[in-house]
Amino acid sequence: MKHKTALDSQFVDGLVLDHGARHPDMSRRNENAYILICNVSLEYERSEVNSGFFYKDAEERARLAAAERKFTDDRVKKIIDLKRRVIGDRTDGKDRDGNPASFIVINQKGIDPISLDMLQKEGIVGIRRAKRRNMERLARACGGYAVNSVDDLEPDCLGFAKLVYEHQLGEEVYTFVEGCKNPHSCTLLLRGPNDHTIAQLKDAVRDGIRAVFNAIEDKALIPGAGAFELAAHQMLLQYRNEVPGKAKLGVQAFAEALLSIPKTLAQNAGYDAQTVLIEVLDESKKANGALVGIDLETGKAMLPDRKGVWDNVRVKKQFLTLGTLIAVKLLQVDEVIRAGRKMGKD
Repeated sequence: MKHKTALDSQFVDGLVLDHGARHPDMSRRNENAYILICNVSLEYERSEVNSGFFYKDAEERARLAAAERKFTDDRVKKIIDLKRRVIGDRTDGKDRDGNPASFIVINQKGIDPISLDMLQKEGIVGIRRAKRRNMERLARACGGYAVNSVDDLEPDCLGFAKLVYEHQLGEEVYTFVEGCKNPHSCTLLLRGPNDHTIAQLKDAVRDGIRAVFNAIEDKALIPGAGAFELAAHQMLLQYRNEVPGKAKLGVQAFAEALLSIPKTLAQNAGYDAQTVLIEVLDESKKANGALVGIDLETGKAMLPDRKGVWDNVRVKKQFLTLGTLIAVKLLQVDEVIRAGRKMGKD
């Protein structure tokens, strides 16, 4: 929603639909709402069969038009009958006992003006042309299930929400469905003054949710803030002494390459990378096996597990695997070029 600031983003324990009621007299705020989710055409449809009719008089033509209209009206009346069975025949937003109650129809197909007028007179809110993705989420959020026919409607098909209200911004209308009993679908409403801010928020939310999902899948976490890379750097330097020959240089290069992540963290936080890195490495040697990372607020060393800074295990595995593969591919390219030059000399 392009509105207010990024700090006004909120979690909605329900759904936010990007459309509203199409009748000017329908209620904009409904409490204890029973929600009928349907995919039924409630608009007048002409016959697709090419045919001609000859009328003797205007009365006969009116009867034919009424018969065509009756097909749609009967569908609307069945919805009205369901509403009367559930909350009674009052049209003032209350049930038969006088408690706040309302009935809302959210339809994936169209609702013509006459049908909207019939629903409004009965105190029913009608929302038409709802998106399919919203229809699928509504059933998960509010309960009940979507119906494809108005025949044999039962109260079990209805969802329930404590509050359904509209919010209008210019020409855009949003419908908030809140207070669901046991929602299995919910909404993160991201607000921002412009498209760039909203895009940044969306990326951050997607990254955060994905990180949580990865942690659930891995069933493990690893300390962040560059702690893993600093510890791996020190272990590789120790391992270098055990490796004979030219392999020492490879281990040394790999250890130095791992420091690029702590350096980048320090630079992005506005600190001198070399100074921060030296201080943190010194602290890491004194830590007696504890993983030490970089505190981006102070530029000093910290223990990430105490501050709650964690990384995904699979992310570390992935960058180690990809980094090694890319290095090997680049070295192979150099070998192929050298081999080609030698063949050209011969």
